[in-house]
Amino acid sequence: QVRLVESGGGLVQTGGSLRLSCAASGRPISNYVMAWFRQAPGKGREFVAASHWNSGNTYYADSVKGRFTISRDNAKNLVYLQMNMLTPEDTAGYYCAGDLSGSIRSPGDYRSWGQGTQVTVSS
Repeated sequence: QVRLVESGGGLVQTGGSLRLSCAASGRPISNYVMAWFRQAPGKGREFVAASHWNSGNTYYADSVKGRFTISRDNAKNLVYLQMNMLTPEDTAGYYCAGDLSGSIRSPGDYRSWGQGTQVTVSS
């Protein structure tokens, strides 16, 4: 397993931006699909974005496409989520995930998770 620690969450106004970071340790993330999920109170964990090391492809939920960007620095074992044009609907705990065995968009198929970082967008 790879250990993941998120940072960068906070309170921002509608239309603002935040950049989340995920620091990985234990194994190089260059071997993994890395993803971001989010979970709002009372709701299930929702796929946000993923980055595939082999192909370089990125994947996004329709709700964030064009606003969020996932990127990674394999040399530093870091994964980022740049979030722009935030709305109150983006308010949630955001979680970094890795060590995938299955579907990129399925939270149950990831074996490693961070503790999460809270993002709150005020109207």
